[in-house]
Amino acid sequence: MPRIRTVAAVAGAALLVRRAVRSRMGTAPLWPMPALQTPISGRPRGRAQRLRVAARTEVADGVVRLRLAPRDSGSGPLPAWEPGAHLDLVLPSGAVRQYSLCGDPADRTAYTVATRLIEDGRGGSREVHEKLAEGTEIEVRGPRNRFPLEPAHAYVFVAGGIGITPVLPMLRAAELSGAQWQLVYAGRSRASMPFLDEVERLGRSRRGRVTVIAEDESGRPDAAALFDGAPQAAAVYCCGPEGLMDAVAAALPHGSTLHLERFTPAAATEGNTAFEVELRRSGTTVAVPADETVLAAVREQLPNVAYSCEQGFCGTCRLRVVAGEVEHRDELLTDEERRDSMLICVSRARGGRLVLDL
Repeated sequence: MPRIRTVAAVAGAALLVRRAVRSRMGTAPLWPMPALQTPISGRPRGRAQRLRVAARTEVADGVVRLRLAPRDSGSGPLPAWEPGAHLDLVLPSGAVRQYSLCGDPADRTAYTVATRLIEDGRGGSREVHEKLAEGTEIEVRGPRNRFPLEPAHAYVFVAGGIGITPVLPMLRAAELSGAQWQLVYAGRSRASMPFLDEVERLGRSRRGRVTVIAEDESGRPDAAALFDGAPQAAAVYCCGPEGLMDAVAAALPHGSTLHLERFTPAAATEGNTAFEVELRRSGTTVAVPADETVLAAVREQLPNVAYSCEQGFCGTCRLRVVAGEVEHRDELLTDEERRDSMLICVSRARGGRLVLDL
């Protein structure tokens, strides 16, 4: 009997060792190197859910509005959101694109987004227009908000074209709060400007509150006149093309605060320098030239690394930083998240070397 118990104990210990080794190898592909924490690259941020396109409406030339609702009407309310929030839509191709919520936050039965067809874009808007018919199911992540409406005594809103989408719920909220507000809404033509009827209806409560500038009628907006009659020390919210936002920033009155929502990331600063990136799990080091992104350099070695928007918005390419200082250029990560991670599609090293958990 003692011999049997000894054999059983040895067999049990061996089984535990095999399990431990198998677990170690699973968490550290370069075992016996020390295992790092679970990598986060390619992991979706926040809750993902399947919604269906309950309604699809053309609200301006080249602009469709989608109402996204749960497949099961009895599934309960959708997660709450506030003006300025957006959704991540995982398109049928797998691409991830961000669209501002433009409906009513009090309506928890569905989300509403709108997108303009960009003929020379990267394909996301075309996929929305051509593939997302009524009844189509789609994965949705969020909502998330990087453009929140902060409390203020007065607001100035400036929207260009499809940039009205995050601003529209802000207008409604400002009106309900009783705060002073005014809007400059610019577009190529009235026919191309979504939600124009609602915007003008909101402005009827006070003459001059809403200024509509259709370029085919009035030319481009005059930057110097953007803040004519604006309340002092107002919170200024702007979403639109880069040129419009630059004009707003240049004309910003003293004492006002500026809040921007970009279609594309801010232009990269000049003076990029080359550096090295060590991929700790892969056991390799890649050189990142001054004119290339970390993502592009890494993909030459690891072509299957996860990415999507390539603009610092979606978070798909987020990696944990093991060592080195990062120059963050994304529009997504919080200060806390930036302590130990980066989006490799836009951000770079401040020094000569980074070590990433990949």
